[in-house]
Amino acid sequence: MQLIQQDPDLSAYLDSDEVIDHHHPLVRETATRLAGDAKDSYDYARRAFEFVRDTIPHSQDTGDPRVTWRASDVLGRRTGICHAKAHALTALLRAEVIPTALCYQRFDVLHGLVAVRFDGSWHRQDSRGNKPGVDARFSLGGEQLAFRPDRAAGEADLPELYAAPHPAVLAALKAADDREQLWATLPAAL
Repeated sequence: MQLIQQDPDLSAYLDSDEVIDHHHPLVRETATRLAGDAKDSYDYARRAFEFVRDTIPHSQDTGDPRVTWRASDVLGRRTGICHAKAHALTALLRAEVIPTALCYQRFDVLHGLVAVRFDGSWHRQDSRGNKPGVDARFSLGGEQLAFRPDRAAGEADLPELYAAPHPAVLAALKAADDREQLWATLPAAL
């Protein structure tokens, strides 16, 4: 699939905002710790991916009703759905000057993931969290995502790469009082 950069300016994929708050002390502290003795930016990116995937449980898997959406809150509260976890990973990667985009897959609701830019190309990564039947891995040599869309069922990989969360997704995250309400209001399309 050909990924489409929505903003032609690559620096947009390094920006910080209220969601991707990579200048927040907790994000900076976490990034510094993960960078530790990383050999290079690829090694750091893999470490950040595995940290978000493995240490921040997906709230649906654990039954956690809390809704997080800001990267620093996801890291602090240690919970979030796929979109929130994608925001946290994006902030950690951008904190170390790795261009990172937000992207989506369409199932019964939108699924959130990221794309990282290495060697002049974008590579999608899914930090959702593994469980039986889900084995997402960091890879630049072929995607190893949590889910594969069933095109016959109308599911799809959406090719657009966003510098900021899509407004429809962010509005649902911000408005939800709990995960159950969020699940009922997450958009199914962009």
